[in-house]
Amino acid sequence: MKKILPIGIDSFREIRETNRYYVDKTLIIKEFIETGDKVALITRPRRFGKTLNMTTLREFFDITADSRAIFDGLAIMGTEHASQINSRPVVYFTFKDCMANKEEELLFKIGNIIFKEYKKYNMAFNGNVDENHDSFFAFFKVYNMLRQNDIDESFLESSVAVLLEAITEHYGKKPIVLIDEYDQPILSSVEYGYHEDLKTFFSGFYGSALKGQDCLHQALVTGIQRIVKESIFSQLNNIVVHTVVDEPYSSHFGLDSKETGRLLNDYGLELDGPVKQKYNGYVFGNTEMYNPWSILYYANTGKLDDHWINTSTNHLVRVSISEADRFFREDFDNLINHREVEVTADLECSFLELKHRDTLWGLLINSGYITVTEQISRDQMRVRVPNGEVRSEFLRIIADRISVQSRDLNKMLRCLLNKDMDGFMDIYKEIVLSCTSYHDARENAYHMLFLGMCVALNDIYKITSNIESGHGRSDIRMESLSPERPHIVIEFKQGEDVEALKEKALGQILDNKYYQGLTGDVLCIGMAHDIKKCSYTYKMVTV
Repeated sequence: MKKILPIGIDSFREIRETNRYYVDKTLIIKEFIETGDKVALITRPRRFGKTLNMTTLREFFDITADSRAIFDGLAIMGTEHASQINSRPVVYFTFKDCMANKEEELLFKIGNIIFKEYKKYNMAFNGNVDENHDSFFAFFKVYNMLRQNDIDESFLESSVAVLLEAITEHYGKKPIVLIDEYDQPILSSVEYGYHEDLKTFFSGFYGSALKGQDCLHQALVTGIQRIVKESIFSQLNNIVVHTVVDEPYSSHFGLDSKETGRLLNDYGLELDGPVKQKYNGYVFGNTEMYNPWSILYYANTGKLDDHWINTSTNHLVRVSISEADRFFREDFDNLINHREVEVTADLECSFLELKHRDTLWGLLINSGYITVTEQISRDQMRVRVPNGEVRSEFLRIIADRISVQSRDLNKMLRCLLNKDMDGFMDIYKEIVLSCTSYHDARENAYHMLFLGMCVALNDIYKITSNIESGHGRSDIRMESLSPERPHIVIEFKQGEDVEALKEKALGQILDNKYYQGLTGDVLCIGMAHDIKKCSYTYKMVTV
């Protein structure tokens, strides 16, 4: 029988105890021990197994647990580090669901997460401590205040340091601190507009927990944003950062091609061209990886759908791209058109703290929207969109930027599919009038405008842009997934003589046979624009 896939489950213990499908990533424990960083941050996109890996580390080291059964037969138990199982206290926080539209609610959620660890160690102490001893007196004072939800910012800032001191005193061993998705509360504060009010709190809270203190053995932090010493994490000077371009930990987040092929084969599927096009293309260090979230969903459903969702990261990326300058948008358009571009990307500074073109590229790299194919220098990188799934998300961002009423957009596309070109053009002209700027009257601007509108047809058309076909590259090629609908090929021109240019655009499609490889009816459309004016001509071809 096939094992049940662990969709939506990121607890290592639950996966192992319920005998669900598990790809062995336990050698992350070996790397954590041997790397020996006092405090390390690993930046990876959402949905790439960060929480699962952090719970794996927690279960292995946790001195209050018995984990031998759930690690039986796994890779770490064949190493010299197997003897360290359940040998050290662990403090574990996951902030992956820590989102709130109000400052007070966010602090309340953070307090509840901290309280869970206080409850755990209150039970572990089990009365075997001197409550008059300074460290335990402080522990129980904080415990009672958390239990009564009697919290404020300054109180929360110091609560982790109090917990670590009491644990060290009780066990005679310094604990390991694991903080999963540390930046989710920060992203939430940005999304809902109260980030400035909590910047000092975040700096104090993480600084108190991670600053090189006597009661910390090692700490590992995960998130999508690189820590910046000068601002949010101003108190930290002892942190080592492993970004997506670094080699350490590169094989532990995501699925490599062998792991992906084996998983799909176990569920009667193949790692074929369409799967690679849809989900492959991430590069961490020198390792090419697949998005595990999407692969699990594909294995479960057998459908090549878009599964990757990024909550608050998605919001930040959407807003940031919409507000970016013209130079960024030109490179961005080239990326969507299946091209690699060379960019200056700042991985040293968080976009949250310095909104700049370089830090925006850094955000896109760390959050998995683009991937680095070549690191030319410290900040010069050649990048591309990793796969079709992310490209679809970018098209949705463009569609949002258009801000067209969905009713009008659907009507326009319905006219196009029904070959009602006059009805299509009437609505399209209105959209062009409302969406394009006199200051952005590039041929590529109209191309990207239309490409964004076409995202609504992703389910019934395979939409490509600037892909080699026939004897050249067509601007937009829409391959129908059903013989009932026509294929569509569109070429754009920009200039004053729109009547001549539309004929030139159509002639380019026909002369270069941009429809080569398609079968059935092909609607070939030449479109010309001059700022707010546009005109078209078309021809139906059967191939």
